[in-house]
Amino acid sequence: MINVVNLTKHFGSNEAVSALSFTINKGEIYGIVGPDGAGKSTLLRLMSTILEPDSGSVLIKDVNIHDHPYAIKENLAYMPQKFGLYEDLTVEENIYFFGRLFGLSKKDIRKKENRLYEFSRLEPFKDRLAGNLSGGMKQKLGLACCLVHSPEIILLDEPTNGVDPVSRREFWKILYDLLAEGVTIVVSTSYLDEAERCNRIAMMYGGRFIAGGTPQEVKNSMKGIFIELATTNPLLSEMLLKEVDEFKGVILTGKSLRLFVDDVQKAKRFIPSILEKHGIGILSIEEKLPSLEDCFVEIVVKGA
Repeated sequence: MINVVNLTKHFGSNEAVSALSFTINKGEIYGIVGPDGAGKSTLLRLMSTILEPDSGSVLIKDVNIHDHPYAIKENLAYMPQKFGLYEDLTVEENIYFFGRLFGLSKKDIRKKENRLYEFSRLEPFKDRLAGNLSGGMKQKLGLACCLVHSPEIILLDEPTNGVDPVSRREFWKILYDLLAEGVTIVVSTSYLDEAERCNRIAMMYGGRFIAGGTPQEVKNSMKGIFIELATTNPLLSEMLLKEVDEFKGVILTGKSLRLFVDDVQKAKRFIPSILEKHGIGILSIEEKLPSLEDCFVEIVVKGA
């Protein structure tokens, strides 16, 4: 469905997107995962033709979208982080406005309204001004406006950023319903738990993809064994272990430490010998399955 080849974009001396090449299959949720400043938004703007690349290409159904931008408009929807809803219009008026913007007749919009209200659960609020909606409801209205022309591909730029957990869950349920209908979804997110919901992901950092595949494939690609360590002084433990080359990927989470090691038994002998010299007691050392967050931090720390 989508084929990206050597896509590159600079802003001055900053290379926001660095020679990216990847493919996205029809009817899948493809997640672009990374922290703020990784280049996620720039990539989606390039894929939606809002930005022109410095080099490389984006092909949708074998059509170069930057050479023929209007050829794919009716099959593509893009929802930026701050979707341009008109806050002085009602929910219904916003849907109608965007429907007309996409060239739909009044009759066609009316036919689609019930379906849009059904999945978004916005019908009870259709007469409410968009400016008076909650953050989660605004995001669902933004998605409804993007879907009014029934696109085959949806690009979503951090759609649940700042949204409460219940609304995030409801939003993802909507995405799964769309997936069941064969819609192709590309979503950027900084939430690693959301990445677990995608069919495939690309971890992005510094304008590059540093890992990719299914969430399980990314976790399986990690070399070494992940352990969780609890001590009587987590902060000092973190400082001491980070001074050891073997443990540079130490992550402090709450009252415990997470790190990758090559040998658990060796770590169980070596770590206490370091910490006990400073009066730090070991409460537990346990082997754990790594999360995507653990994998991401480990890759970045190793200089991927």
